[in-house]
Amino acid sequence: MTTPVCTSASKAAAPVPSYAPTGRYAPGARYSSFSSYVRARGPVLLRTARSLTANPSDAEDLLQTALTKTYVAWERIEDHRALDGYVRRALLNTRTSQWRKRKVDEFACDELPEPETVPTPDPAEQQVLHDAMWRAVMKLPDRQRAMVVLRYYEDLSEAQTAEVLGVSVGTVKSAVSRALGKLREDPELSPVR
Repeated sequence: MTTPVCTSASKAAAPVPSYAPTGRYAPGARYSSFSSYVRARGPVLLRTARSLTANPSDAEDLLQTALTKTYVAWERIEDHRALDGYVRRALLNTRTSQWRKRKVDEFACDELPEPETVPTPDPAEQQVLHDAMWRAVMKLPDRQRAMVVLRYYEDLSEAQTAEVLGVSVGTVKSAVSRALGKLREDPELSPVR
């Protein structure tokens, strides 16, 4: 889907790429720079368009549309050194508009797809586990219990736990490791594993 925009006076001199605007409008002297710009920068701009679409044909259409917009605004563009940025913005805006207008196909089916229900845990079982965990934590020595509570219930880092208890980070690491080992061996928590 290409929109013809302009023709080049020197078609025989250089072949016009498929993404270059061609067509029924007479090329004025002021638009000859547009044709030369398209010939010079077209391949680079086409790579940009291809990065925005999955299909090479769609990329050519996208570039053609962006070049059409550039051609229409050619007289209003003051800094022709910034043309690449202008065309890239036109590419992006055009692609965004196409994306927003895309058609979403809907298909009727015999059965409605129902999400699989994930069984929710029984609140009574969760409370039993919670109580067993606290009983196991309460069996720990005071210092290990304090470190486990600060690290895992209060969600403090090892450095924060060490600062609160006035010990080194290494002490926190080793004490918490020993406490977790004791919790793993607790017979009340064996069904959890």
